[in-house]
Amino acid sequence: MGQERTLPAFDVTRVNISQEEGLMLYEDMVLGRFFEDKCAEMYYRGKMFGFVHLYNGQEAVSTGVIRSMRRDEDYVSSTYRDHVHALSAGVPAREVMAELFGKATGCSKGRGGSMHIFSAEHNLLGGYAFVAEGIPVATGAAFASKYRREALGDPKSDQVTACFFGDGAANNGQFFECLNMAALWKLPILYVVENNKWAIGMAHDRATSDPMIYKKAAAFGMAGFEVDGMDVLAVREVAKEAVARARAGEGPTLIEALTYRFRGHSLADPDELRSKEEKEFWFPRDPIKKLGGYLIEHNLATAEQLKEIEQKIQAVIDDAVEFAETSPEPDPSELYRFIYAEDE
Repeated sequence: MGQERTLPAFDVTRVNISQEEGLMLYEDMVLGRFFEDKCAEMYYRGKMFGFVHLYNGQEAVSTGVIRSMRRDEDYVSSTYRDHVHALSAGVPAREVMAELFGKATGCSKGRGGSMHIFSAEHNLLGGYAFVAEGIPVATGAAFASKYRREALGDPKSDQVTACFFGDGAANNGQFFECLNMAALWKLPILYVVENNKWAIGMAHDRATSDPMIYKKAAAFGMAGFEVDGMDVLAVREVAKEAVARARAGEGPTLIEALTYRFRGHSLADPDELRSKEEKEFWFPRDPIKKLGGYLIEHNLATAEQLKEIEQKIQAVIDDAVEFAETSPEPDPSELYRFIYAEDE
């Protein structure tokens, strides 16, 4: 399973990318991959608790979409697989790692943990433990942007929202209700389906009447696109067009990124349901290796430059772990703090 659907072709001649942009994309994906690998190590060493869902293999989706937007201005809504979305959105690795350690210096003050990464400073609307839970929140953020611009007359309120969710969420009621409203009101939002073929232990093809999620956009008169989610340049091109449409007031876009998680559903998952053949089909399509090869082939980077980026990111990850380990635990006296909004 997972091999039946052909990955959409991408015309590489469409790409117009500078060396600076290419290296930025590579660094962003490496940051996500190295961070998640370190999370696995820390989890098995007993430094993290609860459920931890890693993003390995899906980096091209986060980087391709979020790094096509305005950092600290546009909004991002995540899922329980949220660490890398946070990093792409600009949340420092220190703060994300400290949150996973449950420390007071974490971006959610140690109260959110792995599945509830949040940062008002970076317009990260949070990770959500329940499937499809973030879709209404993201739709509300997009409505707020449009309301401020059109009803309140704020010309600077042209923010775009990116709403990430998995293939399983596309069978939930929130998906249909929110896409209907977004299309009616022409909200500035990208609905990004990270179709990694599995909703926990249920194969996508067994769970839906039409496995091609992007086609559901037609029911709402919405633009819908399928993209190779293992190719950051392909994702980036689709995302840039969708962001431009949204910012111009032309409404929402549904993007289905065909991708694959290289690890089990969570670190507690023995990953026995997916076949060896399926994994052998997807693992060679590593998005980081694909971009690295492209950059070298098109004289946008050398192998030495890519290695330097990897060494730089490894230092960032090591620093994040040290910061998390040495940070204080939340003060028990503040147990009931942050339940309600506080005065400035």
